[in-house]
Amino acid sequence: MDRELSDEVIVVGGGVVGLTTAVVLAEGGRRVRVWARESGERTTSAVAGALWWPYRIRPERSAGEWALESLAVYAELAARPEETGVRLVEGVHGGLRLNRLGPWAARVPGLTDTAEGVSARLPLIDMPVHLAWLRERLDKAGGTVEKRVVFGLGEVPAAAVVNCTGLGARSLVPDPAVRPVRGQLVVVENPGITTWYTSVDAPDGRPGGGSEEGFEEGSEEGVSAYFFPQPGGLLLGGTAEEDAWSLEPDPDIAAGIVARCAAVRPEIAGARVLGHRAGLRPYREAVRLERELLPDGRVLVHNYGHGGAGVTVAWGCARQAAGLVDPGPAA
Repeated sequence: MDRELSDEVIVVGGGVVGLTTAVVLAEGGRRVRVWARESGERTTSAVAGALWWPYRIRPERSAGEWALESLAVYAELAARPEETGVRLVEGVHGGLRLNRLGPWAARVPGLTDTAEGVSARLPLIDMPVHLAWLRERLDKAGGTVEKRVVFGLGEVPAAAVVNCTGLGARSLVPDPAVRPVRGQLVVVENPGITTWYTSVDAPDGRPGGGSEEGFEEGSEEGVSAYFFPQPGGLLLGGTAEEDAWSLEPDPDIAAGIVARCAAVRPEIAGARVLGHRAGLRPYREAVRLERELLPDGRVLVHNYGHGGAGVTVAWGCARQAAGLVDPGPAA
């Protein structure tokens, strides 16, 4: 191995999980590079609706702890929304009751049962701004981001490698247990809506879903409608199509999304459409967050399979992953 790289950590994957992990490692004293196939703006993270909520993620207990740890970080970042992209916004999970949630919910400030559902004031993250802020924070800590295509984790020339490749882990590890769950969004001009909303139980009986919202830990139940007020427009959703790989927005699906959201807030029906988005959530029956020793003695840490909750658990998972890389200063 190249002596120059003997104490370096390379994080493979430039989405929110990879960048957050790199920040934790760099601020813990490690030399860090991020190898990313796509830039932050082109990752799955960039198209996320990004409401903090444990959605489509397992195992339940660990996911709850990772989410709560991340919630504390986002609450602090919300003091600087223009810089970090994080705001605390009021909203309602329509049709949900507190007794359907896991133990983590009792530790979330302000969750309240109402006639409409569970109301809350939660972090809502403007992902393009947040990803840019993470890259800037990494740069200040001495880390770098490089555009690199990796064909195998064993080829990465570093003493420690952290695999944050999301759906890419399906071929890189390889791990066929990682599967895509496709989500589609419609972005419209905001007609004056300042609160977020989600509803459960899709009319066709299939799981729906947004990019970062959810209802029960590990639940396959999703949403039939949601809207999130972001600085660039009102984000409408959503879908959760298992094993669907297309990134091309479907006009019929888009029309259904708008109609479902307009049934909740009629003013959405006349809102001008600004754009369409589609992304693939990297779902796995359980997040893989573990350490592996390669035959040559190098450390490989896996941190992938976060489903629809990558933003929600990013900081909790990043800190645990950093501890697996080095139980000393970066833990």
